Amino acid sequence: MSRRVVRQSKFRHVFGQAVRNDQCYDDIRVSRVTWDSAFCAVNPKFCAIIIEASGGGAFLVLPLHKTGRIDKVYPTVCGHTGPVLDIEWCPHNDHVIASGSEDCTVMVWQIPENGLETALSEPVVVLEGHSKRVGIVLWHPTARNVLLSAGCDNQIIIWNVGTGEAIINLEDMHPDVIFSVSWSRNGSLLCTACKDKKVRVIDPRKKKIVAEKDKAHEGARPMRAIFLADGNIFTTGFSRMSERQLALWKSDNLDEPICVQEMDTSNGVLLPFYDPDTNIVYLCGKGDSSIRYFEITEEAPFVHYLNTFSTKEPQRGMGYMPKRGLDVNKCEIARFYKLHERKCEPIIMTVPRKSDLFQDDLYPDTAGPDPSLEAEEWFAGKNGGPILISLKDGYVSAKNRDLKVVKTNILESKPAPKAESIPTIQKHAPPPSTVKMEDKLEEVLREFKSLRDRVILQDRRIARLEEQVAKM
Repeated sequence: MSRRVVRQSKFRHVFGQAVRNDQCYDDIRVSRVTWDSAFCAVNPKFCAIIIEASGGGAFLVLPLHKTGRIDKVYPTVCGHTGPVLDIEWCPHNDHVIASGSEDCTVMVWQIPENGLETALSEPVVVLEGHSKRVGIVLWHPTARNVLLSAGCDNQIIIWNVGTGEAIINLEDMHPDVIFSVSWSRNGSLLCTACKDKKVRVIDPRKKKIVAEKDKAHEGARPMRAIFLADGNIFTTGFSRMSERQLALWKSDNLDEPICVQEMDTSNGVLLPFYDPDTNIVYLCGKGDSSIRYFEITEEAPFVHYLNTFSTKEPQRGMGYMPKRGLDVNKCEIARFYKLHERKCEPIIMTVPRKSDLFQDDLYPDTAGPDPSLEAEEWFAGKNGGPILISLKDGYVSAKNRDLKVVKTNILESKPAPKAESIPTIQKHAPPPSTVKMEDKLEEVLREFKSLRDRVILQDRRIARLEEQVAKM
């Protein structure tokens, strides 16, 4: 009689633990908008949460230490004129966050060093190019100032945030709503899941579909697809019988999955969070009250169930802390920020170890905050993997530089009238006083535009409030 041998894994005993009540963020009106995004974004300095807001869209940005009850008048980021659907922190600057909204715009914000003291309604840059609501925003993992957005107009736009320009537009690849987008480890490829039940692998710079799989999951409910560190693709979706499934695929050959597993018959969309250092995938279902986690290896059955962390309350959304924000002295390998109806509760995943020393096997070098490429290099076709850092002495954040947006001058891109006239133009350069006057004029015009935008925003809010009063 053969004995069943338990698979050896250092993550077999990972356990989750919710923090004490006084370490939660209380009295937050989490957004009720019907959209399957995480509603929460976290980095080593701040926790951002999309909230209910009258007369437009808003989200909170809280310093991590600001736990306890959050005052109703706590300042918000409130520049959107429609509900905010997705937010994401820049991986290369802990003070920069992007947001996508029902008002069809993407906005990029610079958060002050110590958090917000007054409401922030002026983004660093507004990116306009979508004709319908923007449901996904995603920063490039290794190139500075490269941001992807996907909207309900079924197109993906890749922006150079440093100039405020849309550089790549992928508009004819998806016939229906895009459910999820994921960058590969070095940011050379995209993986998308669409309402037409197809998973696509796309080379965005060549505007070419490299591989696609029809009916990756046969159910009609939303799918999710993410790239893993080895280039494979992990998907979650539903079977024809509405059972929740997960599957693993080779990105260069999507014909047959490496493995498929049925999970349960709940109807919440499974949001996958992936740790490339430990190769663990955490699955958080919207409306579930549990987080399941799996280890992905090269031996069958490839996706190994580890454990489930369960609580009583269902989750409205979930934030996931990057590795450099974890406490390595307590063997913390993941931290989630679970959104309830009125609060945000951190959940800590720990590997039990007796020693207090740094555990090299749990913390291999991880992606640091420095980009390996500039935006222009990436758009020109260059690739670069993440720059890795050691967590042995803990992560200490450096001073982040401010995001500068330099709008390109349309006149500069026009061809010069005649080759002979160029030297004469250079000879007669404008005097410095004129240049100063032009700079001042530009500044005044910028201020005027921002004031005008604010007045328009207030007008809309007043109109909405008048409508609500009239209905009462």
